[in-house]
Amino acid sequence: MATTELKSDNLFEMMKIHLDSDAGKELIKNIGLVYQINIAPKKIGFDEVSYIVDLKKGEVTKGKYEGGKPDATFLFKDDDFIRVATGKMNPQIAFMRGAMKIKGSLSAAQKFTLDIFPKPAKM
Repeated sequence: MATTELKSDNLFEMMKIHLDSDAGKELIKNIGLVYQINIAPKKIGFDEVSYIVDLKKGEVTKGKYEGGKPDATFLFKDDDFIRVATGKMNPQIAFMRGAMKIKGSLSAAQKFTLDIFPKPAKM
């Protein structure tokens, strides 16, 4: 696992706080899925750091999912993940350009929307 400091690390910390808010609790109630997000510093597939966004329990943790298989897994470069999470890059465009890769259920992946991330004004 990479020891590199990722720009995304801070965003995942803010996601924990966001999921504790009323809006976050509503997301947990409506989505109820588990996502694994693999972030690579420079190239997808190399030195990836994994995060679990568990929208069943309302938790964000670092490390691979240990409760079976996540509903969907996303693979990003660090910079591309920040662009998607802050709304600067459309997720569909990111997918079509290869900036985001998805493993697992595509229908589960489609429920992973920008609402899951804290608003840029709070970042």
